[in-house]
Amino acid sequence: MTARMKDIALELGLSVVTVSKALRAHPDIGEATRRRVLERVAELGYQPNLMARSLVTGQTWTIGLIVPDLLHPFFAGIAKAIANDIRAHGYGLLISSSDEEPDAERQQIRNLLARQVDVIVLASTQTTMDGLREIERRGTPHILLDRRFADAEAHFVGNDDEAVGALATAHLIAQGCRRIAHLRGPEVSTAAGRLSGYRQALAQHGLAPAPDLVMDLGPSGDHRGEEAGYAATRRLLALSPRPDGLFCYNDPSALGAMRAVLEAGLRIPDDIAIIGCGNLSYADFLRIPLSSVDQGAEAIGRRVAQLATSLAGTKNAALPPHVDLVPPRLVARASTIRSPKE
Repeated sequence: MTARMKDIALELGLSVVTVSKALRAHPDIGEATRRRVLERVAELGYQPNLMARSLVTGQTWTIGLIVPDLLHPFFAGIAKAIANDIRAHGYGLLISSSDEEPDAERQQIRNLLARQVDVIVLASTQTTMDGLREIERRGTPHILLDRRFADAEAHFVGNDDEAVGALATAHLIAQGCRRIAHLRGPEVSTAAGRLSGYRQALAQHGLAPAPDLVMDLGPSGDHRGEEAGYAATRRLLALSPRPDGLFCYNDPSALGAMRAVLEAGLRIPDDIAIIGCGNLSYADFLRIPLSSVDQGAEAIGRRVAQLATSLAGTKNAALPPHVDLVPPRLVARASTIRSPKE
């Protein structure tokens, strides 16, 4: 016969509530008791009846995550951190991708709402708040991830993107760059913030931002960013004078930019210094290791997990907005560090 939770409770001399809390890693349960429960559960091959639990608790024990691109290492790192942390609390993660398509994102939102997930975590590709309004109307707790809306009273976990842009641009200036270009991302808050930080850093150092040095990557800032970065950089290289520094919206677009510069017979960083954003795990192993701004993907994911499990437990979508900004960190490598001139 299939083992039941009350059978485990009787065998161990515990209440059903205690066993249930132990399986969910509830803080009320001591480590020794939790270990006893987990050992017996493993011996019996017990599987909780999630549908029955949902009827009792009003929770589905699932958290939904929608990102613009599942292949992007930044979002993949966040998803991994969320999944690892919520698992200890008995939650599962449903992951979907919008592929930077607003219509696809709205469909994914409807899918998650239909599944009655306890919390929705959203890195939105939309320029309006229509999708967010749909979540709000259903009363489902939600967290904006990485990208935010200026007028939204919502929980948010991510970076101060103006600080990201200023940090990257100031580093190029410190390396002696004076004609600094920027590959800007899609029409979302991250791109707007990084562009603003870029302009602020130039102004603080007495450098005038030239309009022709800002190249739009289009809607593929995250999705297929290498191709967009390559094409935009080829346009920059046709300028006279050409830029001597380049701040890219993200690391994928920086990889495309590096290819375009090297194909043109130019040297990195001597002719053009290049910095990205995201600090890809393989950035240090490239032919020319890529300088980048580390956004703290793992820290962002863990903070999202902590907030999501808290919201799921209360089922209260009307809590005051919680804004959690993970500080960006400069990682300088060979793509920007120039040898001192004699």
